Amino acid sequence: MKKASSTSKNGKAKNSPSASFSFDSAVLAKRLLAAAPERAREVLIRRFGLGTNSERETLEAIGDRSSITRERVRQIEAAGLDAVRASKAFKDASGAFEEIAKYIHSLGAIVPEETLLSALGKDEKSRNRFRFFLMVNSAFFRERETNDFLARWHVDSVTAKHIHNALTRLYSSLSDTEVVKESELLDRFLDELKEVNDAYKNEEVLKRWLSLSKHIGSNPLAEWGRTTAPAIRIKGVRDYAYLAVKRHGAPMHFSEVAKTIGTLFSKKAHIATTHNELIKDPRFVLVGRGLYALTEWGYKPGVVRDVIRETLEEKGPMKKEEIIKHVKKARFVKDNTILVNLNDSRYFKRMKDGRYAAV
Repeated sequence: MKKASSTSKNGKAKNSPSASFSFDSAVLAKRLLAAAPERAREVLIRRFGLGTNSERETLEAIGDRSSITRERVRQIEAAGLDAVRASKAFKDASGAFEEIAKYIHSLGAIVPEETLLSALGKDEKSRNRFRFFLMVNSAFFRERETNDFLARWHVDSVTAKHIHNALTRLYSSLSDTEVVKESELLDRFLDELKEVNDAYKNEEVLKRWLSLSKHIGSNPLAEWGRTTAPAIRIKGVRDYAYLAVKRHGAPMHFSEVAKTIGTLFSKKAHIATTHNELIKDPRFVLVGRGLYALTEWGYKPGVVRDVIRETLEEKGPMKKEEIIKHVKKARFVKDNTILVNLNDSRYFKRMKDGRYAAV
């Protein structure tokens, strides 16, 4: 089957197999609506966007137009749904509902609402019809959006509970700044899913379940962590610059960083702007002329003189060859640059045995 993409909360596309059913959703919706009393049918059409206009109206909007209260509209809507559920048309539609349920099971039994509806319908009108089908049949259960999870639909309450709990435990296992490769995160997630049917445990379903969480996300390099982690929460040039240098794995000139942001992430980054962001961000260290490395690689801020001093204070007096070797691990500079700094008697002194020490 074809793939239908929807966009998750962190900007990453979540692919689900496009639904293909034996029934016509427009015909089925018309038959089910016909079972409701006229007034209730009109409310259902407007609430679910099932008429010529696909816009779904609120209880308040319908009430204002009909000069009745919001609560009265809700009562009419509930009565209309009950009438549909009690009808012959609803009973005759059991096969269609079973197809929908089977499809949801194929996605992992619990699915983010946006992802599910995008896969069920190719346009807003068809998505509205499937939203109506999901609401009218109690076999489908909708859980509202919370502080922790997106709005979602499920057809298996036990599995849904296990997924919620596993996602909570997985989040707790991640530190505030921890970022892991996708394969590692999926393995850790699997460890939390021992109570879940193995039939659901494939990479596509696992990532769909992960997308339920508001607190776990990924960056454009398919690295995962808490959505508040700097390497996951991509907000601007400096964050893209961080990912570019990290992916490169070695110090980069700021002009190359700007270029890489454009080629890797399709984001326009001016060279001057990129350089300015690198200067201000403590995640980067200037290690040469225009060359920046990541602080997390062990590089420390400061000029060559500072690096020499720190080295001598940590290691004790050393010969110039040893000093050059240590400094070049932290800075991309020429030997002569190190020697010029080392021979500055205001900061360093040469001992009788040829070793150097800080003044």
